[in-house]
Amino acid sequence: MSILLKNNFMTQSERKVNEIKKPKVAIIGAGYTGLTIAYYLVQHGCDVTIFEKEDFVGGLASSFELDGLSMEKIWHFLYLSDDKALELAERLGIKDKLVFHDSTVSTYYDGKLYPFMSPVDLLKFKPLSFLNRIRTGLVAVYLKKIKNWEPLTKITAYEWLKKYAGKQATEVIWKPLLKGKFAKYYDKVLMSWLWGRIKVRIDSQEDSGEKLGYFQGGFGLLTDRLVEEIEKGGGKIKTGFKIDKILTEKNKVAVSYLSTNSVDEHSVSEKKFDKVVVTTPSSVFADLIKDNDSVNPLYLKKLKSIQYVGAVVMVFSSSQKISPYYWHNINDEDMPFLVFLANSELAGKETYDGKNIYYIGFYAEHEHKYFKEDPEKIMSEWLSALKKIFSDFDEKQITDKRLFKFKNAQHIVDMNYRAKIPAHKTPLQNIYLSNFSQIYPEDRGLNFAIRDGEKIANMIIKEI
Repeated sequence: MSILLKNNFMTQSERKVNEIKKPKVAIIGAGYTGLTIAYYLVQHGCDVTIFEKEDFVGGLASSFELDGLSMEKIWHFLYLSDDKALELAERLGIKDKLVFHDSTVSTYYDGKLYPFMSPVDLLKFKPLSFLNRIRTGLVAVYLKKIKNWEPLTKITAYEWLKKYAGKQATEVIWKPLLKGKFAKYYDKVLMSWLWGRIKVRIDSQEDSGEKLGYFQGGFGLLTDRLVEEIEKGGGKIKTGFKIDKILTEKNKVAVSYLSTNSVDEHSVSEKKFDKVVVTTPSSVFADLIKDNDSVNPLYLKKLKSIQYVGAVVMVFSSSQKISPYYWHNINDEDMPFLVFLANSELAGKETYDGKNIYYIGFYAEHEHKYFKEDPEKIMSEWLSALKKIFSDFDEKQITDKRLFKFKNAQHIVDMNYRAKIPAHKTPLQNIYLSNFSQIYPEDRGLNFAIRDGEKIANMIIKEI
């Protein structure tokens, strides 16, 4: 009470001194890690500025308007085990808007769509011999029971699956998914990564099956509340600003930046901060700090050792119900995409004002033609392929559609990956790094971005 009373009776001069003493923190990147860090830091009296090169916030979970609805550019949901995301939603007062739904899964193989949700579905999956169906089920049970994942860091998922699930199950079920997700790196990804993916889905199951959470109004609701609280706490979010370089100077860090709309590439501004957190991919961070004399070239090499694939995603609304399933794994290498999702089958059409919402997703190396081709051409190709899966699909019933491209959407967890992971606290004084390539053995996801954002904020609060 006495502290509150003292603050209420501060003179104008005292307030000015108090404001000057606020630790100044810059956060590079307005994805969920950056937003979470800012959210916690402003609550502890820090003067926070977020720099984001895009004209929007939210990163891979950013929203846009589709057919009058707020939608995510890449499909998102929460698991029952996503404790940090659930905790944040509660802190922001919107947990009551998060509804968990029963998930439905199918697999498209050899021209046919198969339900893939239960042991009975597996037993009916005729592309595998009966013995291999039993073997696949036993492998799934075994993976559920694994507690020590360390041995899985010494073998690739492809090799492990061939050894334990068998060649046929690997070729029919697993290889198409690995190739669709990691492109040319499909046989390089560690089994520990796949185990992490399987474990999080197991942890989100109840007796009725897998449960997935979706916000009424979309994930933009969570993003908007974070932004609101950051700005309420005095934080500043500067979108459309690209970082040019980051230099350490005595006990300060100088951040040089310029507007992405500037016609003069030499029109660079600079501001000094007490702490800087970078949430970009590690290779981008390497380019930002390379001009520091104290940077070890081996550290820069380590930062650039992690490889990524990009994602191309189409979102469309339609008056047509295309499928009774939410998730469709496309296990056909002749198809031009990996996954087809019917969001309205998960969250219900009432969530989307009675409209059917669909996603089509594809991962590829940065050199892939899709990252250069016109969006309309890609969407036309994908919709033609969708017609092969669903013969009654009617493109004319589409009411709105968009396509998005993300260059660094998935990192490659390959052999000796743990040695490649950089620490959150960098060798440069007062500079931190936090991106989804540091999430291990779990895979990147909203919950872990929030978890690491809170972790970095606590590190900074402890130091200052």
